[in-house]
Amino acid sequence: MSSIAYQIGNSLYLNITNRCTSKCRFCIRYKTKLFNSEHELWLKKEPTSQEIIKAIVDPSKYKEVVFCGYGEPLIRLDVVIEVSKWLKEKGAKVRIDTNGHGNLIHKRNIVPELKGLVDSISISLNAQDRKLYNEICRPDFGEDAFDGIIEFAGECKKYIPHVELTVVGMPDIDLKAAKKIADGLGVSFRVRTYYEQDYVR
Repeated sequence: MSSIAYQIGNSLYLNITNRCTSKCRFCIRYKTKLFNSEHELWLKKEPTSQEIIKAIVDPSKYKEVVFCGYGEPLIRLDVVIEVSKWLKEKGAKVRIDTNGHGNLIHKRNIVPELKGLVDSISISLNAQDRKLYNEICRPDFGEDAFDGIIEFAGECKKYIPHVELTVVGMPDIDLKAAKKIADGLGVSFRVRTYYEQDYVR
């Protein structure tokens, strides 16, 4: 049975779509059908907001609730907003893990719509320049994607309390140069562990 909500540690993760605007070389979805050997994240259909809320049950049990699964959550912006409003009413902390393509997807600045609903956002930068990003992540938006991510992160800094850029620690990524981009934006920076064969979040 496919998982809409799945727990890792003290956090609850929400898997709301399998659609994505990147085809990252390192992505776990191309490595295994079962995340952490137990969570089936390939959806038979995209859940409605009410189905997601039903799967959450009690958000007070978790440190945070995170929109993150086998796809890009901001493709379903309306659902993210609706579920986040419910979560905030329940006093939950909300985080989004995103590839940073949200504004490119919707062709407008969507970040103001997340104000007051999202406490933290983690944006996958995954490279230090446009050329390497396109080689690693193979985005639908081509040459516009990398600059679009940086612009998106800058907008997030205005409206969301905690913003971080992340990269996967692959050998061809210049971590210092990537961190310099985050420092220039005044946001946090984190390196995610890269596993050649296996991936455990």
